[in-house]
Amino acid sequence: MENLIYTNLENASFIMLLAAIALSLYVLSKGADLFVNQAVGISVKFNIPKVIIGATIVSLGTTLPEVTVSSVAALKGNADLAIGNAIGSIIANTALIIGVAALIGDMKIDKKSVMFQFITLFISMIVFSIMAINKVISPSMGIALLVILAIYSFITTKRGKDQASEVDDMEVNNYPFIKQIILFIVGIALVVLSSKVLIPTIEITALRVGIPQSVIAATLVAFGTSLPELVTAITAARKGHPELAVGNVLGADILNILFVIGLSSIFSKTGLIVPAQFFRLDMPVMFLSVGIFFIAAINKGEKVSKLESFILIGLYFGYLVINYI
Repeated sequence: MENLIYTNLENASFIMLLAAIALSLYVLSKGADLFVNQAVGISVKFNIPKVIIGATIVSLGTTLPEVTVSSVAALKGNADLAIGNAIGSIIANTALIIGVAALIGDMKIDKKSVMFQFITLFISMIVFSIMAINKVISPSMGIALLVILAIYSFITTKRGKDQASEVDDMEVNNYPFIKQIILFIVGIALVVLSSKVLIPTIEITALRVGIPQSVIAATLVAFGTSLPELVTAITAARKGHPELAVGNVLGADILNILFVIGLSSIFSKTGLIVPAQFFRLDMPVMFLSVGIFFIAAINKGEKVSKLESFILIGLYFGYLVINYI
């Protein structure tokens, strides 16, 4: 299916490529609407905090493009794309998505609810950075990352049950549970499938205008696979559910390291070779963007201010510029 899509896009005119991008974004937004509405409805029905739903089910659904792209890249021996996509997605999620969502809506943060996600994310980044010193993420290291993911998922599920009383009153649909589940799955399907069309469209369009493949791997592919998180976060912020956006981004960041890189390294035959630019550029920007987000979460206002959102967005575009130099 992916080869068929790519072949048809390669033969498409530049105008058709632009039309494909526009249509993919439209379907993506509609899927995200279904996605967020049903996630909120299900969380309320089971008295589960929205941040927990965002950090698990929603994050897993929106991280599927990263998993698909990185796993296929690993199978084909393209480690630069596999790791670059995952780390680049973390930077896009934290700097661009949180920054943009905070400009659109009031990005309030429940410090108590997200602290565990922040701690897990910092631990995951530190563990991966230590592993990367060897310049190869072996399959055994990938298994270790997946074990950490299993522990995180277990604790997150347990905390979701323990925090059931924290769900606040909100306006949600009254659909039957089965209908909510079906619409939720349809939402995920629309988000993922539209991303599968959008990503190669962006790649081919970029190549048409002469952008190097190495730059595409570090920037456009990572941005493309983060589009579900971007649309979901903007939709959640616009609908007045910032905690769902925060939980989704933090959960997706954690999954990018533990799940995407962990699974990709297992699929690779000799392990994932860590790109040379990881320590020089990717790692510092990754820690800096998450650090700014964390400071916003623990300050007195417990929200991402407009100034902090501009700093995050500026950091992301600075990262893009440096990649192009």
